[in-house]
Amino acid sequence: MHLTTEEKIELGFHSAFGGSDDQPQLTDIVEPHIDESLGQTVDHGVDLVYSLNDRPPWYLCILLGFQHYVLAFGGIIAVPLLLAEPLCITDNNVAKSQLISTIFFVSGLCTLLQTAVGTRLPILQGGTFSFITPTLAILALPKWQCPDPNTPVTLSMQLQNHTSPLPGENGDEIWMSRIREIQGAILVASLLQIVLGFSGLVGLVLKYIGPLAIAPTINLIGLSLFIEAGKKCGSHWGIAALTVCLILLFSQYLSKVDVPMIAYKDKKWKVFQYPLFKLFSALFGMCGAWLVCFLLTVFDALPSKSNQYGFSARTDINLNAVTNSPWFHMPYPGQWGMPTVSLSSVLGMMAGVLASTMESIGDYYACARLSGAPPPPIHAINRGIAVEGIGCILAALWGTGNGTTSYSQNIAALGITKVGSRLVLQTTGVLMIVLGVFGKFGAVFITIPDPVIGGMFLVMFGMIAAVGISNLQYVDLNSSRNLLILGFSTFSGLVLPTWFHSNPGIIDTGIKELDQVIVVLFTTHMFIGGLFGFLLDNTIPGTEKERGINSWQDKVQEDGRNYCDLSCYDIPFCSRFLQRFKCFQFLPFLPSYKTSKEGVST
Repeated sequence: MHLTTEEKIELGFHSAFGGSDDQPQLTDIVEPHIDESLGQTVDHGVDLVYSLNDRPPWYLCILLGFQHYVLAFGGIIAVPLLLAEPLCITDNNVAKSQLISTIFFVSGLCTLLQTAVGTRLPILQGGTFSFITPTLAILALPKWQCPDPNTPVTLSMQLQNHTSPLPGENGDEIWMSRIREIQGAILVASLLQIVLGFSGLVGLVLKYIGPLAIAPTINLIGLSLFIEAGKKCGSHWGIAALTVCLILLFSQYLSKVDVPMIAYKDKKWKVFQYPLFKLFSALFGMCGAWLVCFLLTVFDALPSKSNQYGFSARTDINLNAVTNSPWFHMPYPGQWGMPTVSLSSVLGMMAGVLASTMESIGDYYACARLSGAPPPPIHAINRGIAVEGIGCILAALWGTGNGTTSYSQNIAALGITKVGSRLVLQTTGVLMIVLGVFGKFGAVFITIPDPVIGGMFLVMFGMIAAVGISNLQYVDLNSSRNLLILGFSTFSGLVLPTWFHSNPGIIDTGIKELDQVIVVLFTTHMFIGGLFGFLLDNTIPGTEKERGINSWQDKVQEDGRNYCDLSCYDIPFCSRFLQRFKCFQFLPFLPSYKTSKEGVST
């Protein structure tokens, strides 16, 4: 999101899972060459143990890399679990485990790509909720409704595709046909992100996008998912409440409690304090509730019949997913078949692409400040957005059912660990690739009970909505103009999709493809909210100060303490070659790009 360093810590995703105004005291094992002055908060400059270009010891790279993996774990695992029902794989544990392995594998690839040739900032790439809303809108179309369990597979596929059954057709084709539709939509829609990046249009577009367009867009991503969170929580509200309470306990009430730990350093054992609860609050909260469900299952305290309330809290429902999954599953492009493309799906997914692009640009500035780098130049931003588009295409080719974007909670973690090394995030990428290959690893997460996932969704989706609202800190909320724009765009983003869902088949232009385009766009909450916010903010008269554009641009570029110069954004091994030819000065994604506004906000 478009937040400054201090606001990233206070208002970003990480605040739900361990954010606090006070930074933890750093330990000997984490800061081998920094003195006691590092107890200062991030607000007054970033005192780093390792800056962007530094190379920590290998064991610290693995430890800190795994920590980033854990921080992103909740967001990445939520995507395939959330898509399980609309993809018709609620009871297909093998398919869910394969999706989990695939999304971790591709997230690792995209992280390596972004840190190596993208912005080259320590930014982790993973599944994005910006694509969830249009995905749900696409899968809600009548042609993609899940068939009745009692309907024969060949008959349901025949009715869906209006074709005769093919030889060898089986149950997997039901969900694979749906994910191929999502793959095709992401594949084509991501070309927009590539064009925006490589052409340099990102800066031009963002001149007209302010907080009043961003706030309803991001806010509606979280608000639109309340039904999915409610379904999961409703399977056992007690366990869901326990999960929420544990996450709040670890992330807020125990956030300032440092746990004594032992490490071997300089040929002797040392005791040091580590903010364990703050950094791993989401994992501890989920695992704690998972353990309670396991104990209740062992002592048979939960219903054993599927039609009884509370049965979904059992941990032995999906044990066959672990036993049936292969030890190794190597994801590969086209593993679900050839992606299919339809105009309505592509246009709907473009709303997610634009929202993801807006989110990432704010992340670049915050990450640069926290990693000791100068504000990213225009060529780095353009290249970063283009590489994210390439990452989304890779995700579409591999078939994750989602795209990739920058992870805000991992950026906020840089300010707490005070380790901004690029190498650490590249280690995280390697870990994600390696763990994504282990099929059993992905299958283990299928055994997480629904109410535990629901409790995690409550906190996570609520924070997404709150982060959207946090962008309003830059605008004048005493202005009736701004209140009208915000209220109308947000409320319309809730009303119109609800009405369209309540009146299926109401749109009948006589052209089937046009009907689908209208339905997908107007059932995508964030598209409606962002569209109305953008149009009204740019057409209703208002001063720059009133709209909050100037203060927002000033905040995201507020200088921190730089540990390296602009060369840290250069593409490795290419600098001399690019300087040799003047033609490269006109390509807005290369370090040799010349502009009179090199350091100016996009």
